[in-house]
Amino acid sequence: MTVSSHQFWENISPMPLEFVVGFSECCGGFPLMCSFLLATFPLDLTKTRLQMQGEAALARLGDSARESAPYRGMVRTALGIVQEEGFLKLWQGVTPAIYRHVVYSGGRMVTYEHLREVVFGKNEDEHYPLWKSVIGGMMAGVIGQFLANPTDLVKVQMQMEGKRKLEGKPLRFRGVHHAFAKILAEGGIRGLWAGWIPNIQRAALVNMGDLTTYDTVKHYLVLNTPLEDNIMTHGLSSLCSGLVASILGTPADVIKSRIMNQPRDKQGRGLLYKSSTDCLVQAVQGEGFMSLYKGFLPSWLRM
Repeated sequence: MTVSSHQFWENISPMPLEFVVGFSECCGGFPLMCSFLLATFPLDLTKTRLQMQGEAALARLGDSARESAPYRGMVRTALGIVQEEGFLKLWQGVTPAIYRHVVYSGGRMVTYEHLREVVFGKNEDEHYPLWKSVIGGMMAGVIGQFLANPTDLVKVQMQMEGKRKLEGKPLRFRGVHHAFAKILAEGGIRGLWAGWIPNIQRAALVNMGDLTTYDTVKHYLVLNTPLEDNIMTHGLSSLCSGLVASILGTPADVIKSRIMNQPRDKQGRGLLYKSSTDCLVQAVQGEGFMSLYKGFLPSWLRM
């Protein structure tokens, strides 16, 4: 049965932007997806650098990076990257980021469509209720993120290569494909899924916050303010949903990034953290609770 474009977008209107990107890519909109990634990737790189700054666990290895790199805000961090490493380094790691979006968005879209049409189904009045959208979106996000974990791992590690060079440490990779091969050789298949637990937790929390907040705010604005269901209403709803999604997902994102970037032994085992819980405890004890929200602003702006 064919569905009109209007009906289709009406059904998935509360979905986050990454879902739209995934849909566009699968319909031949690969250049659009690349343009979006290239435009926003410096925010993602800055977010990752902020998440690593002041990492207390490094003191256990006698690493002086924590003392030599005072915490800087989003703008100063971005300017520092340009001044110390070069303008083009703002896009270091963009290739695995493209891989990640293809895998994540494609897997998420296929899973969501299957859950919506086969598992949950619509009500008798052909309406797809919000709770089904939320659960379906969370489950689809978790599956998509699990599949994309290897690309996320390589992206995070490549984003930190410029910082390693400034600290006088040897670079870990010669390129994207060398990164995949090296991680696979040292840690096996399991090594490619380092940090997958906080990664899928972040995906679930972000999807939950985005889906529920978008729909709630949109309905509130339409029913309780002079605003109509137009682009301004959708913009305000997206702004609020991105804020809630960032509040919920940033702590898991910080833990994920640190676990993925930690130094490892020859068997691929992490030297700083035993688990995501251990990383959480060390961050809060060594840096304070707000360390879990490092990189919050660029994360919110990118959403």
